[in-house]
Amino acid sequence: MSNPELGYEQARDQLVEVVRELEAGGKSLEESLALWEKGERLAKICEHHLEGARERIETALASVEEGADDSE
Repeated sequence: MSNPELGYEQARDQLVEVVRELEAGGKSLEESLALWEKGERLAKICEHHLEGARERIETALASVEEGADDSE
């Protein structure tokens, strides 16, 4: 199963592989469901990393804007 400690790139690469396997077909219903669930977990890990990056960017932008306001 996927590890929540995975980095964004690792989780994304594993998610791409899950999608490839699902698109290839030939899996039993149980195997397909297990892959789907793994994909959902990996997508959540990616989403978590992206949200963290978004927050860091917003904080950095707010800091830059505050600096610009102070210099006027």
